[in-house]
Amino acid sequence: NEGVSYFNGKSFEYFTTIDGLSDNQIRSIQEDKDGNIWIGTANGVCTYNGKTITNHTPSVSYDLPGKWIKTDNDLWFAAGNREGVYRYDGKKMNYLAFSKPKNVNPDYLHAVTNFSVGKNDMLWIATYSGIFGYNGNQFTIINEENLGIKKETGLIHIRSVLEDSKGRLWIGNNGIGVLLKEGETTINFSEKHNLIHPTSSRRGDKSLPGTLEHVFAIEEDAEGNIWFGDRDTGPWKYDGKTMTNYTIDKNLKSQMVWAIYKDNNNSLLFGTEDGNVFKFNGKTFERQF
Repeated sequence: NEGVSYFNGKSFEYFTTIDGLSDNQIRSIQEDKDGNIWIGTANGVCTYNGKTITNHTPSVSYDLPGKWIKTDNDLWFAAGNREGVYRYDGKKMNYLAFSKPKNVNPDYLHAVTNFSVGKNDMLWIATYSGIFGYNGNQFTIINEENLGIKKETGLIHIRSVLEDSKGRLWIGNNGIGVLLKEGETTINFSEKHNLIHPTSSRRGDKSLPGTLEHVFAIEEDAEGNIWFGDRDTGPWKYDGKTMTNYTIDKNLKSQMVWAIYKDNNNSLLFGTEDGNVFKFNGKTFERQF
């Protein structure tokens, strides 16, 4: 709830509602083809052109998936607690509502938590209660019902999604770990690798060391390894055979990884709970700021 910060290599500059942001809680940052910075907040989307901040109010509300379109200039944003997305098509901002399936878990909304661009121009939109896949023509809906998840094994509470270079869909949950969907087959990846503790409530309680139950970030590195950011146990790497759990910095009060970002040099940057950013050098994590 502190706005957005810009690091110029030496120092930080901060922008808040005083400077024109629509809200101080920042959920995403993107750059368009013209170099404008788009800032998704909890209450709308803003742009920064290097001098001023402008608020963008969605101009059209589409209620049916059939009215959705995709363009080459699309930027996609979570719409706060609204059950849909904001899409900027290069000219205007639109709010696009989900045509929602029956919500198996009424405790969680279809509010957006994450995006992933996949093969065949597929856009995966993760929400608390399920995932919407949109290819420009039709929707794919992934939820507890078609994943075979039951209340006895812990309901889904999705926080991250990634389609990797092999076309596999990784789904990170806050409670039941990682689900892996390959074609029509879905497994609980965490469970398969014995990374859910036998006494786990699978509901969001704090997890013991050596578990992968609360996954807020997923990314693929340049070598094809899949990385997971866990709320309680920090970063994990899967090389196709072995899972490795890393400690970012033993002096941190929490190892929680909020975000994993692959930069233009294919380096992985890890954003932690207390506001630090670390870069993985292949062996250890180097604090950037």
